Amino acid sequence: MAEGFGAYDAAKSAAIGGLRGTVLEIGAGRGRNFGRLHPDVTWIGCEPDRRRRTELARTAHGFGHTREPLASAAESVPLPDASVDAVLATVVLCSVRDQARVLAEIARLLRPGGEFVFAEHVGAPERTWKRALQRVIAPATRLLDHGCDPSRETELSLRRSPLDLVQVEHFDLPALGAITVPYVVGRALRT
Repeated sequence: MAEGFGAYDAAKSAAIGGLRGTVLEIGAGRGRNFGRLHPDVTWIGCEPDRRRRTELARTAHGFGHTREPLASAAESVPLPDASVDAVLATVVLCSVRDQARVLAEIARLLRPGGEFVFAEHVGAPERTWKRALQRVIAPATRLLDHGCDPSRETELSLRRSPLDLVQVEHFDLPALGAITVPYVVGRALRT
């Protein structure tokens, strides 16, 4: 397990920078990943929040992406089956309503051999004080941070999904003093 933002940021940048073709970014927020995407990528954004989507559209245009972001949740993206080469999610799976449904939707959207790249904070190991703390603060984070549940078993959900998990790197990032938060960066394929 690596520690620190530098290692996490490098892994995230490498994973995102390796994407090619048509890339769907779910929960694209305000567009913080544009600087990491390869310039040849055809980007499609998906953002359910109206205010974020407005800012996302401006940022996308600034990076040369003219397609307007989709106004949909990740559980139901209005695109045809097997229509994208890759899907990207950064700190999104913690706040979706139904992780299993989102992962099934990602598998539906990916072309055979397509990849899902993710960078997510995840639940700490069971029966640890960090996991207990995550559960205690979860009601507040769900309310104040777009539905975020810091105790989600995202890696387990990925392993149970229709996608083939091929790479996962684990990171411990500082949050408050000595408290760290577990994160993962990885890739899964539609086989």
